[in-house]
Amino acid sequence: MTNISADPSGLDPGGAEGLGLAGSLGPGGSLAPVGAVAVAAPTLRAQTRWSLLLRRPTFLVGAGILLFWVVCALFGHAFAPDNPLAQQLLSANTAPSASHWFGTDGLGRDVLSRIIVGARDILVITPLATVLGTILGTALGLAMGYLGGAFDLIVGRIVEAVLALPAVIIAFLFIVALGPSTTTLIIVIGLIFTPLIARTVRAAVLTERNLDYLSAARLLGEKPVRIMFREILPNVMPAILVEFTVRLGYAVFAVATLSFLGFGVQPPTPDWGSDIAANYSGLLAGYWWQTLYPALAIASLVTAVNLITDSIEQVLNA
Repeated sequence: MTNISADPSGLDPGGAEGLGLAGSLGPGGSLAPVGAVAVAAPTLRAQTRWSLLLRRPTFLVGAGILLFWVVCALFGHAFAPDNPLAQQLLSANTAPSASHWFGTDGLGRDVLSRIIVGARDILVITPLATVLGTILGTALGLAMGYLGGAFDLIVGRIVEAVLALPAVIIAFLFIVALGPSTTTLIIVIGLIFTPLIARTVRAAVLTERNLDYLSAARLLGEKPVRIMFREILPNVMPAILVEFTVRLGYAVFAVATLSFLGFGVQPPTPDWGSDIAANYSGLLAGYWWQTLYPALAIASLVTAVNLITDSIEQVLNA
């Protein structure tokens, strides 16, 4: 018979220590808060990363610029100097002045007002399109990386074939078929990003597929879908987060490019890309402000997203 009293904890060596609970029993045999500390560890790591992120000047600058454009998108009509749709032909092509800080365009519309209000569509389309592409790409990448075999081979070849085509051509085909609209832009850009994100997620999953925790999950009889989304997904989330922020910057360029080419937001709705296209010929006549300021708006938004992306990537890799 085993002498239980010889062990002060009342447990044999294969008990608490074998289960990793050594030192977790308090007076009277009650469970001390070691388990709570273990559960709280991921939260503490997230808080530490967030505090490190807030200490980075590049993140603060990028977040400040992005916040400014978000405010413009939400409340632009409230503080825009003029009606962005109002045409004042007598004031057409007016240079920047006290009455029109950014000047007017060829139809006499206030350029500053159109830039402020024009932030709305681009800050609605780009996040939604990026979220759509991230969700679809993550699901596809998880399946490709974990299932492998014939599924990975067939889908991988389809992804490579899609990536071999110019993204603009694919966008044109969808937009011509569905018609230009905000919903179409969200779907088209999301579908374009899907294979790119799927390839990144697949590479991250391949590094996790043969680790011990997945072998244990298989031995416990967990289904593949549960393993992919419950076990693997949290461990590849940093790569997905970085990929999301990177694609967000590309989405800004994609929306502006499609609008510039006439396949995006349609006039007379204020839009940075379409405003550049409408006033591009004015550069030869010396009306530089009509094109410069919308272009600077696009550049500032993309720069802000890139600053945030670099900061997040550095903190996650620290």
